[in-house]
Amino acid sequence: MRVSTRSKVDPFIVMDVMAAAARAEEAGRHVIHMEVGQPGTGAPKGATDALARAMEQGALGYTVALGLPALRARIARMYAEWYNVDLDPARVVITPGSSGAFILAFTALFDTGDRVGIGAPGYPSYRQILSALALTPVDLQTAPENRYQPVAADLAGQDLAGLMVASPANPTGTMLDKPSLAALIEAVQGQGAAFISDEIYHGIEYHKKAVTALEISDDLYVINSFSKYFSMTGWRVGWMVVPQDHVRVVERLAQNLFICAPHAAQVAALAAMDCEDELQANMAVYHANRDLMIAGLKDAGFTDIAPPDGAFYVYADVSALTDDSRSFAAEVLEKAGVAVTPGLDFDPVRGHGTLRFSYARSTADIQEGLARLKAFMAAR
Repeated sequence: MRVSTRSKVDPFIVMDVMAAAARAEEAGRHVIHMEVGQPGTGAPKGATDALARAMEQGALGYTVALGLPALRARIARMYAEWYNVDLDPARVVITPGSSGAFILAFTALFDTGDRVGIGAPGYPSYRQILSALALTPVDLQTAPENRYQPVAADLAGQDLAGLMVASPANPTGTMLDKPSLAALIEAVQGQGAAFISDEIYHGIEYHKKAVTALEISDDLYVINSFSKYFSMTGWRVGWMVVPQDHVRVVERLAQNLFICAPHAAQVAALAAMDCEDELQANMAVYHANRDLMIAGLKDAGFTDIAPPDGAFYVYADVSALTDDSRSFAAEVLEKAGVAVTPGLDFDPVRGHGTLRFSYARSTADIQEGLARLKAFMAAR
């Protein structure tokens, strides 16, 4: 049977690494997971308790396509609490994870063949989702001196219909401050292009609060998720904030593409937003892991890194050690029992010389993984 041209997307390499690690574990090996951007903790207890109560009260069926009104209102209140932004809950759309939000945003904003800019290194699924929708992803090669974030000068001559920016970013964990983000939004909107802000790692910051694009403009899309700060990866629930005149556009698409986000996940997400003590306890672990990772990687010999402002990743230049990050990652897994992600996932041009290390797991795992990496590098 034939397959479509649009289906010919590249694999998500980190998922292949996860599969290789799982095979090693099935064979009896103990693997330290530094490959996946998944919190080592589960959903907050208040979230699971709320879902249990809801399930006892009756069946959970479809919600309206835009999501539970109470959840949309609570998210709008969060923007007031976190950023002092007055947000109309009507502009909040609940989605099946941030992945569902990307599909909705790209479909609502762009037409076949449109060129959409993404920073490289960047989250690989941006590129693949755009390609699957018959759009044209345009990698903007960001510079180390700009902390691997796009700047207005990167847009020159690109003829973009839109730009996707993440702050804190995956894989680097770097953030844009308010003047830098404002300058980028102004440059994009000045070209008549759409701006999409991926804020999935907001809440996971270390020395300063991340800036939401909604502090600067309402004429853009913001995407977020319960996967990272709220430790709800498997629940598949996220949200987007869109301009008022785009709500019905997105609603029509959501009705037909997804019907709605999972009702059970929405119930749990609403309760999770009030589990601040547990969420901040998770953040204390990330803080400790970040400090351990930065010092431990350097001690092991991974010295060229971008210290993260947020998220839970360290991006390392290993070009002095290899020109094939995928093979190098496989060697680290085989010899050290540590799973890491090749940079090719994030940057097809320069990623052959980079690795991403995640420190989202327990502190004990991070300590053990760093010890293994140091021994691996010493024996190499």
